[in-house]
Amino acid sequence: MTAAHIVDPARLLGEALAEASPDLMRDLLQTMINALLSADADSVVGAEYGRPTPGRVSQRNGYRHRDLDTRVGTIDVAIPKLRKGTYFPEWLLERRKRAEAALITVVADCYLAGVSTRRMDKLVKTLGIDSLSKSQVSRMAAELDEHVEQFRHRPLDAAGPFTFVAADALTMKLREGGRVINAVVLVATGVNGDGHREVLGMRVATAETGPVWNEFFADLVARGLTGVRLVTSDAHAGLVEAIAANLPGASWQRCRTHYAANLMSVTPKSMWPAVKAMLHSVYDQPDRPAVHAQFDRLLDYVDGKLPEVHDHLDTARADILAFTGFPKDVWTQIWSNNPAERLNREIRRRTDAVGIFPTRAAIVRLVGAVLAEQTDEWAEGRRYLGLEVLARCRVNIVPTSEPEIGANDLPALIA
Repeated sequence: MTAAHIVDPARLLGEALAEASPDLMRDLLQTMINALLSADADSVVGAEYGRPTPGRVSQRNGYRHRDLDTRVGTIDVAIPKLRKGTYFPEWLLERRKRAEAALITVVADCYLAGVSTRRMDKLVKTLGIDSLSKSQVSRMAAELDEHVEQFRHRPLDAAGPFTFVAADALTMKLREGGRVINAVVLVATGVNGDGHREVLGMRVATAETGPVWNEFFADLVARGLTGVRLVTSDAHAGLVEAIAANLPGASWQRCRTHYAANLMSVTPKSMWPAVKAMLHSVYDQPDRPAVHAQFDRLLDYVDGKLPEVHDHLDTARADILAFTGFPKDVWTQIWSNNPAERLNREIRRRTDAVGIFPTRAAIVRLVGAVLAEQTDEWAEGRRYLGLEVLARCRVNIVPTSEPEIGANDLPALIA
């Protein structure tokens, strides 16, 4: 269907020239695009705007505005709304990402439930959702929840084996039972058989306990998690026990960043700079024998003068040096949870906008959408680990008894 009465080039040009706007090109582009959108919406409705027609299938109901960045500047695009059905110009604009849509539904849920603050009210208006009805929120939420559930419960066996896995937990604020409590989101990521990272699973729990972690890993194994050689995490006792119970063939790497914080708590403040520097020097060594020799020097340094630090280091030795059982090519990727920090920051960026979640389902929806998007981006990006190095990592490495660099060949540590 055409809409000649809407798109009139001579009239549009005449009006633009008469106004003598300094942004003539931007105004012309904005006017033409909005006119095309109006004509396109008329073809969807089955009738020209403002004209009664027997074949009409819907009616126009105002506009929703979106900014569009162009070479001549940012223009205001007016997308026609319909009373029945929907209209969206796929040829011009991209739909909101799932995570953004999830954020909208969660914030709108809070707003419509009457739990918003002034900050929440500003955020709602910024997102342009102050006119969302409860039914619209419910429809959006249903679509997102279905996608997130499919993502969370997808089989993992086809993408395996997952040589390296990392596990972490984040705390969220949740309104439940008439009060605000802390909820915990458990997240696990892994490196699949193709060398790409992906999110393996997520779960919302009341607290980070051993049984919760055990159920979490048991579910991952049931969904097909296999071939795990190393799991990196902090030293939460329940998490470590769950790893041993569900992944008996895997080693455990204690995150070096978390461990440094734990060690600092038992080290005198005046001695921490020296101990920290010496601990970092352990990770700077070129191979496994050199790492262990340098660790021995660190133990010798703190022995006697800092007995509590010595015992702390000696007890944690096997856990914080587990990475040395794999090729040096992958050490930086497996000796800490730092690679997951960017993912955590992205989750925090979205969840901080909400503040206090109205329900657990809202946490699952928003965090699940963010994780699903991140997995898609990782799948389309470059490999996290090469296939050749992954193959070497799956081979059992037997430490040699003849170190390439002996303890006597190492330079002395200077505190």
